[in-house]
Parts: sequence; structure tokens; C-alpha cells
Amino acid sequence: MSPSDLLPVPEAKARIRAAFDPVPLEWVGLTEAGGRILAEPLAARRTQPPVPMSAMDGYAARHQDATAGATLDLVGAVAAGGIYEGTVGPGETVRIFTGAALPDGADTVVIQENVSAAGSRITINEASRAIGANVRKAGIDFREGDTKLQAGTRLGARHVALAAAMGHAFLPVRRRPRIALLATGDELRRPGDALGPTQIVASNAYGLAALVRACGAEPVDLGIARDDRAVLARAAAGAVHCDLLVTIGGASVGEHDLIREVLGQGGAGLDFWKIAMRPGKPLMFGETGGTRLLGLPGNPVSALVCGLLFLTEAIAGLLGTGQNPLPMGEARLGADLPENDRREDYLRATLTRDEAGRLVATAFARQDSSMLSTLADADCFIVRPPGAPAAAAGVPVPILDLGGGAF
Repeated sequence: MSPSDLLPVPEAKARIRAAFDPVPLEWVGLTEAGGRILAEPLAARRTQPPVPMSAMDGYAARHQDATAGATLDLVGAVAAGGIYEGTVGPGETVRIFTGAALPDGADTVVIQENVSAAGSRITINEASRAIGANVRKAGIDFREGDTKLQAGTRLGARHVALAAAMGHAFLPVRRRPRIALLATGDELRRPGDALGPTQIVASNAYGLAALVRACGAEPVDLGIARDDRAVLARAAAGAVHCDLLVTIGGASVGEHDLIREVLGQGGAGLDFWKIAMRPGKPLMFGETGGTRLLGLPGNPVSALVCGLLFLTEAIAGLLGTGQNPLPMGEARLGADLPENDRREDYLRATLTRDEAGRLVATAFARQDSSMLSTLADADCFIVRPPGAPAAAAGVPVPILDLGGGAF
């Protein structure tokens, strides 16, 4: 690929996604299933509710008997989990509680607030409106054999609760993909280490690790590799049992940028290594030693933005979750923007609302890719397509919302 060949962002994402097959499944208990990705469709093992049940505390009776002013004989009671052994006949009623099985012969429940009770007789003060009032029919939630959860579902609290109600104690989920993270650069030191006058704290791997976990994968920290060919090769070998090796830094064309030469076999092992976006043009994707390789740029904002766009795509492929739609929206510009060049631009911006309640996105004046503080303060990215014309304040523009929490 020549220096002038810049791959469009959508094509880069598509190539990354197409390169991955889902990881194998494993079985986990319900209490461990939250946040995991369901690997197979899940069908109900039972019918819910299994029989007609009362939806309220009250009195079970025949609808034709449950008229206003009627007096009925109280012949029994039934609580949730119990069974009334007899049959409700004409002029009879059974005291019933929420979740209890409807007795044979009864088809309606009169709520207790609409009844006056005196010993073994009750008087109905307000009639039930229709047959089946306050009764949950068998199977209104689901029936045995119904597929209610699809493969690829990220299991939230409501999904886990449904799986439990369907009779499943263990669920088939995708194994968490193992994502190796390797920072590179002589200038880098870990947080807390003593720093020389020209050294900086390595922050990218920690931010990316948080993103990896939020996406349902497992980060594997391979540390920091110096700008040395042998050191880099040894460090990268630690990814042998991982599903993806993510390198940070060293992906450009300087003489100390060794990823393409050492891990990308001089470019022979790479699918692509430059994309038409800002921040983050020097991004590599390919294979090294049988492991997929994603080489991110070293500038902090570039690394994290590329992680949001491309690393999440790889993880989605490994988890088999289908498309990985980003939370796109629209806002009005808070300040004028110049025309854009051939690179898709992601401008850090804040969000406010105008007098009409419409979202307003205002880009930070400085968009330097080393400035993590503005990234942390950003509410969104203003997305500028390649070749976008100059835009005046007030015009609608696409935004990538950062309010979801994972980023």
C-alpha cells in the first residue's frame, strides 16, 4: 500500500469484522451470566404460567355469579403454590391470593376491595367486567418450546431473569475473547514508576483494557516493549494463546516504528496499515505468528478513538454479536467548522441544548491527539465525512454519542 492509499473507515471496519469467527462457547451458571453473550438460541423448558393463575388477591368464582349485589358461599381458600381440590359450583367462591392456581369451575377473580366478607359468605359490591378478569391464562408469558432469547444477545438482568423463568440453570455463552495489549516505546513507563525528564506515563493500555472489559472480552497485559526488534518479537510472542494482539504505538513510518517491520513482516503480513481518518491514520491490521494483529497509533486520543471504532469491531466478531452499531445521532453545530480534507474526522465536542431543546455540539478549539483531558471532557465526537464542506453554526451534523459509559 503506497503512502497515498488511505482505506476508508467503513471498509477498514468491514475487513476487520470479516476476519474473525466467533470463539467457542462455554456453560456458566445464571449468577455468572450477566454481561455475557448467548451462544445458542434459548427455548423455554416449561410453560409460564403453567396453569391459569390469579393476578390479584380476591375471590375466585364463576363470572355469571360475580354480579353486583350477589352473595356467595365461601367454600375454601388457596394460596400461591397450593391447589384447591374441589370444584367451584354455582353460588360458590374460593378465597384466592396472587399467584395461586385458579380452582376448577371458576373463571374470574373479584378483587378483595370489591367484596364485603361476613363469616362464610361474601357480598360482591362491584361486578367483574368480563370473563377471565384478574386471571392470567396459562402460557401468556411463554410456552414450552418457545425460543425467547436469540444467539448473540448480550445478557442483561432482564434476559437472565427470563432464562431462569424458562427453566435454565446454566446458559451457553461465548468464551470471553482474550485480547493481548502491548505498548511500545522507549519513552514509556508504567504509572507510579520514576520518570526521567523526557519520559511519559503509559496510559493507553489501561484505557483500552477498560474498553475491552466493557465489550465482554478479557484484556491480557503484555507490558511495555522497548524500541528493539528482538525485545518486541519476544514480547509479542506472549499473545500466542490470545485471540487478538493489539499493539500500541510503533505503527507509523519512523525509524523507531517497528511494528510493521517486525510483526507485519515488512508489510507482507498486513491487510492494511493506513486509514483515512483523524485522529488515527497509522492503523495496521493483519496477522503475526498465527495471531491476528491490530496495530494502533501511539498518541493517546488516536489509540482510544481507534479502539472505539476498530477494536470493538474485532471483539464483536469474536463474540458473534452481529453488527456493532455505534451510538450515532445528530446535533446542531455550536460553532463554525472549516471544510474537511479526505480523512474522516472525529472532533471531540461538548453537548448542550438550545432554547428549543435541540442538542448542540461544540468542538473543542484544540484537537491535539495527545490531549486526553479533552477526550475525558467530551460528550461526543462530531463526525466529519471526507470532503465535507465548511459548515456554519446551527446546521445539523452527525455525532457519535459517548454517553453510554463503556468509553
